[in-house]
Amino acid sequence: MPAQIGPDPSAVRPLPHAPSMVFLKALVTNPQIEVGEFTYYHDFEDPMGFEKNVLYAFPFIGDRLVIGRFCSIASGATFILNGGNHHTETLSTFPFGVFGNGWEEAMPETWPHKGDIVVGSDVWIGQGAAVMPGVTVGHGAVIAARSVVTADVPPYAIVGGNPARVIRLRRSEAEIERLLTIRWWDWPVERITRHVKAIAGFDLEALERAAAA
Repeated sequence: MPAQIGPDPSAVRPLPHAPSMVFLKALVTNPQIEVGEFTYYHDFEDPMGFEKNVLYAFPFIGDRLVIGRFCSIASGATFILNGGNHHTETLSTFPFGVFGNGWEEAMPETWPHKGDIVVGSDVWIGQGAAVMPGVTVGHGAVIAARSVVTADVPPYAIVGGNPARVIRLRRSEAEIERLLTIRWWDWPVERITRHVKAIAGFDLEALERAAAA
């Protein structure tokens, strides 16, 4: 029997006994959404409907949601792209131009655009959290349930609240630098499997030895 090298990243449902959990890379079809291997979404009601949680992804704007590998995304987490923005410097915030019928001359030359949403690897996003346009979430970060993330999240930070604020760092700044150097999430799956106990454990030195091997 061949040695196992982790779950199949191309499987939509990697755990037959847990149909509420799906790997997103094999599921998403919208070209404005990019998801890395092994990132999963958990939803007791509609796990296959993750794309409905990516709001205002209008092709004419072309912005993207980019999520790294090994992320854990809980039910109801939403990602709000720039199509939900309105101009606020004008006299009215109402989008007259989109309705045409004589109002098309009010269509703005550009749409408010804060940039893509970029989520690093090994990020845990709690139930019902919302990530706003233009936000970058660093590797290893945790977003508490029901948080509204309006600003960038540092690597390995735990954030919560509305708007979300840093509660604490998961590791010391020195350890975070070491983890960002190791970048285990970029390793081939065979290498991750060989060292999965160190990755899931507390021995940073063991992980550094594995990275140097």
